[in-house]
Parts: sequence; structure tokens; C-alpha cells
Amino acid sequence: MKNLNLLLIGLLLIPTLFLTSCDRGEEPVVNTTPQFTLLKDYMVANNYDLDKILTSPDGKSFVVDAPATEAEVAAFLNTYYIIDLRSATDFALGRVSGAKNVAFANILTEAANAGTKDILVVCYTGNTATYATALLRLYGYRNTRALKWGMSGWNSNFNTWASKIGNPASGHANWSNDAAATPPAYTEPSINTTGTDGASILKKRVEAVVAEGTKVASIADVLANPTNYYINNYFSATDYGAYGHVKGAYRIQPLTLVANNHLNLNSSTTAKIATYCYTGQTSGAITAWLRVLGYDAYTINFGMNGFWNDNPGWGTSGNRWTNSKSKTLSVVN
Repeated sequence: MKNLNLLLIGLLLIPTLFLTSCDRGEEPVVNTTPQFTLLKDYMVANNYDLDKILTSPDGKSFVVDAPATEAEVAAFLNTYYIIDLRSATDFALGRVSGAKNVAFANILTEAANAGTKDILVVCYTGNTATYATALLRLYGYRNTRALKWGMSGWNSNFNTWASKIGNPASGHANWSNDAAATPPAYTEPSINTTGTDGASILKKRVEAVVAEGTKVASIADVLANPTNYYINNYFSATDYGAYGHVKGAYRIQPLTLVANNHLNLNSSTTAKIATYCYTGQTSGAITAWLRVLGYDAYTINFGMNGFWNDNPGWGTSGNRWTNSKSKTLSVVN
């Protein structure tokens, strides 16, 4: 009887030992692909490369001009869910009809209230609004747009641009007409989120960049200390020579994750990546996009208008700020 009991116990243990040995052989799958690579591949495959942020897949630019006349205002505003990023005090003094006063840190939460409407982001000059617009587009609100020139262009009583233009680069030792140098090959950033795939990593990165606020390099510091920055002059090749540029600035255009690695940003250096354009509005969108990717990037607000508004290279360019750009469109308070 004793031997029979031992035999039965042994027979019962055999399946358990078999199953245990099988479980021990199945190791969990660990994804060793760097998060930057997962993020980059996802962004390319899903139309989040820079060209699709500056112009959405259905052809809408990241900026939109204010209506030309008061007669067009009602139809224009009816198109959008409007987010105004200015201070509560300035918002109370005057705003476009229907606008919601929203802190920059709350743009992702507020955007969820837009429903089927496109989102219009408004600020003082368009510089902060374009930064926010890029982040909202990266978060899935593809048809978000920024009001070009901000409230300065909407109504002359809110003309902040007038105090932001200047000519500090005129005659400055660090303003140059040298030919553009070839940017060095870039080193990919190292990012670490709780995301496990491209979509979740992108979501986490956008949330993190919104939480840290806008990142700006001042014109005065860039001019005084250009070697402290990795400077990207986002001009056409013709304009790079016609206007001149900050000494040592590269011209990285197109700036994209594909097309033979045109993203030539050397993140192995300790220098901050500072981008400037004509108005600071395109560079704001570019900087937000770069920061989501993990680069230590900064925008130079007001761009060429802040460096040298009277530069003879402007010609007939519509990107040069003059007070004539301020309209007299209606506001409410």
C-alpha cells in the first residue's frame, strides 16, 4: 500500500514538473530599440515629420492671416475654436469674439473641447502661438493654426510687435556674409519615457514639452555669444546671403527626419540649438518639434525682424513687420 501511494504521488507530480520546466524556458520579450528610434520611425510613418507639422496632410499651413476686412470676421471666427494664451489682464482688455483664455500649460486639456472645429491659437505676436500650434498638431489636433502676427496684427490697439523689432545686428561684429558651412552629422538624442511604442512615446514627449513651457534664446545673447549655440538659420539659400546671418550659423533646410538625414543637428555638443527665421513664428514651431524629439532646442523670437528690421535684404518680403500690418478688426471685452 505504501509503495502504491508513493507511485500515485509521483504520477501526479510529473505534469507539474513538465509545466514548470516549460515556463522557465519562456523569457519575457524586451524591446531594446532606443526610444528615439521608435519615436522617429512612428513620426515619419504617421505624417509627423516637420513638413507635415508646418503644413498639415490636408494642406493647411500652421499659420493663418487675420481677415482682410471687418465684413469677413464673423465667418472667419465661426470656423475656429479659439484659444488665447495672453495674460488674463490683457485678455480682459480686448479679445476676438468667442476666444477662451487658456494658460499655455493647459492647451492639451483645452483642445479636447474643440469638438469638430479647427483650433486657432492666439497670443501677442504669434511667437508663442506657433510653438503651441506645433505641439497640438503633434498631439493629434492636426488642423490647429496660429494667428499670424497675433493680436498685434488683429487690432492696432494691441500692437506688441512695435516694441519687439530692432536693428542690433546692423554693424555687429558677429553678423556675417560668409558662405554657409556644412553642418556636422548629428548624434541622436537619448530619450526615456514610460511609453512602449512610437505612439505612446510621442504622447509622453508632447506632454513633457508643454509642461516645461516655451524655450527661447535671446537675440542679445546669441549675437554676443554665437559660439555658445548651434545656430540654425531657417532661410532660403538666397536670403542667407542677401540678409547676412549670425556668424557661424548653419542653414538647415529642409529640416526633416528623412531625405538623407537632413536633420544635421549635433546634439553631442553642449551648445544649445537655436533656430531663427524671419518672424520667429516658423522657428517657434520648429523648436517645439525638436524638443519633442529630445533636442535641447530654443527659438529666437522675432527672428530677422528682431535682429535687423531695417535690413535692405527684405525687398518686398511680406515677413517684415511694419505697423501697417496692424488692422482695426473688432474686439470684445
